[in-house]
Amino acid sequence: MITLTAFVVLPLLGALVHAVFGWRRATVWTGAVASGLMLAAAAATAADVVGHGAREVLGGLLRADALSAFMLLVIGVVALLATAATPAHLRREIAAGRATARTAARHSLLVQLFLAAMGLAVLAANLGVLWVAIEATTIVTAFLVGQRRTRHAVEAAWKYVVICSTGIALALLGTLLLDYAAAYAGSGIDLASLSAHARDLDPGVTRIAVALLVLGFGTKAGLAPLHAWLPDAHSQAPAPVSALMSGVLLSVAFYAILRVKVIADGALGPAFARTLLAVMALASLALAASLLLAQRDYKRMLAYSSIEHLGLIALGAAIGGPLASAAVLLHILGHGLAKAVLFLGAGRVLQGVGTSRIAGVRGLAARGPVLAGCVGFGVLALIGLPPFSLFASELGIVRAGFAVGGLGWVTAAALVLVLVIAAALIGHTGGMVLGAPPEGPGTATAPIRLSRASATALVGGLLLCAGLGVTTGPLTTLLHAAAELLTRTL
Repeated sequence: MITLTAFVVLPLLGALVHAVFGWRRATVWTGAVASGLMLAAAAATAADVVGHGAREVLGGLLRADALSAFMLLVIGVVALLATAATPAHLRREIAAGRATARTAARHSLLVQLFLAAMGLAVLAANLGVLWVAIEATTIVTAFLVGQRRTRHAVEAAWKYVVICSTGIALALLGTLLLDYAAAYAGSGIDLASLSAHARDLDPGVTRIAVALLVLGFGTKAGLAPLHAWLPDAHSQAPAPVSALMSGVLLSVAFYAILRVKVIADGALGPAFARTLLAVMALASLALAASLLLAQRDYKRMLAYSSIEHLGLIALGAAIGGPLASAAVLLHILGHGLAKAVLFLGAGRVLQGVGTSRIAGVRGLAARGPVLAGCVGFGVLALIGLPPFSLFASELGIVRAGFAVGGLGWVTAAALVLVLVIAAALIGHTGGMVLGAPPEGPGTATAPIRLSRASATALVGGLLLCAGLGVTTGPLTTLLHAAAELLTRTL
């Protein structure tokens, strides 16, 4: 019980500390400490679930099984990377006059509330509570996206709120319809109960409910067609917030889709959800490929890359089966690590160079070798080169896709689009890292250094991503158990 509630209680305590004491020398590491304890609680929960099965607390309000335990690990490790780099990031913002101590305190408080909402979403045993938690992440992160209060930041925040609220409204309607179908089947909207009684749900009502839920939660996951908020929000949010949003918030939203898919497969068979997710996956990949080719902003470039990888995750979920499901979960973790490293690195580049334009960043290796190395290897991880875990997960998705009848052409098309995206990412970042340093009066040439905590976070994230590409180690059993939950109805 302690480890489950800790994932919600610990960040709430961190938020309380910043609310009471503000941003001071004694509180700047509160977020990192809370995230470290959350990661430890996630590891304990995973070990408990693997050894003894699912756990419930608070009268069944919170429930942890292998899938939710895995997602807790993803949240914990990405949160630790982001919060470890946050103090140095905020100090530089304050020194540059772009933030105040009050802004830093509000930032840290909202980040802790953000983490608590994501923890609640993953642990929610009830579809209604899951919806409420994901809506809470929208409310909290809207203030973080608009933190700088510039015209572009405020526009991005409003765009984020409007589009995501539209998607969440669709998900609410889907939840109500599924509750209606469940009532006639003698079930509630408890996720375990819905899965157990899936075959008794009315097919017509369930089909509409599933379509609304997938489209609604898919909006929050950044999948096409309701993806337009993502590039603006990710490019305007502070770097640690972008790392959390891209590295884990999108995956938490897709976690909701995975839960809905289990119910849909049991009630309707795998074909309906498979078709829906495959269409959204190809649309997302095609969109990312077309917009990345001519991209001029490196933060937006990373945002469009997030759409690509959520498209790959959606493709793996559409394929289904043990191999694809395990690859999807590994991809979620690998993408979270790589994208957290890259957004944190991009934030430091922006502070050092003063522009987010790709053309304005050249010769990064000469000014900041450690930062340039992290960005360069982060991009290599993102495009799926070995030994990084994204290579193994993409290979698993592709193998499973070609093995399923009728999905070979979809997988082939996705593979072509992924190659186009990889070429675009290499072309854009190659010049940033290895290009000739800019010359002329007024050109910034000062070294760009990383703090020890930031360097540790970036290098540690890359090493962990590479290690998972070689072996999943103690995560192997948890991955298999979580994949079994996703394929139990097949």
